[in-house]
Amino acid sequence: MVQQIWETLKETITAYTGLSPAAFFTVLALAFAVYQVVSGFFVSPEVHRPRSLEVQPQSEPLPPPVQLGEITEEELKLYDGSDSKKPLLMAIKGQIYDVSQSRMFYGPGGPYALFAGKDASRALAKMSFEDQDLTGDISGLGAFELEALQDWEYKFMSKYVKVGTIQKKDGEGKESSEPSEAKTASAEGLSTNTGEEASAVTHDETSRSTGDKIAETTEKKDVATDDDDAAKE
Repeated sequence: MVQQIWETLKETITAYTGLSPAAFFTVLALAFAVYQVVSGFFVSPEVHRPRSLEVQPQSEPLPPPVQLGEITEEELKLYDGSDSKKPLLMAIKGQIYDVSQSRMFYGPGGPYALFAGKDASRALAKMSFEDQDLTGDISGLGAFELEALQDWEYKFMSKYVKVGTIQKKDGEGKESSEPSEAKTASAEGLSTNTGEEASAVTHDETSRSTGDKIAETTEKKDVATDDDDAAKE
């Protein structure tokens, strides 16, 4: 069967090309070789490179999140991505999250880079990129904006690690406590002064009464002496 097919193929090649089977396959091999050489000038060899031989770039693993505890807003600005050795941090409603894994979004050059290193609660709620909205103050926001902010917070809580909180400003508390301390000190000073004045008055009265008694005793002695002299005379 195979022999019959091969004989038929040879007859067909000879009839249509006028070449012997050996010459035909030689010409066919040369044509394929010329095609490979010519195509190499127009197509980059990387296109034909097997995927298994391609070297995939290895990304450096991210360091584990570092817990910072309670920090100020000024300290949070140090983690805005400008220093690649520091983690990339961002805060929502006073809670600080490590967003280093999304550096392409929140890092330098990213679409949300201006939110990094800040509490951008108001900006996220309003989807605003204005400088005046880059704050954690959410007073005056509407129900729709507060709901949008809540969605952002849920997203951050589920995706990123919380590493700290923003220290609350207690300037008003200090101001309110200082007058109280001043009043307490004034009251203590007043009571002390009053006690000292009372002691001084008591001491003066005691001194005066003692002096009066001595003067009366002296007068009585003088009178008695005069009476004795008069009786002798």
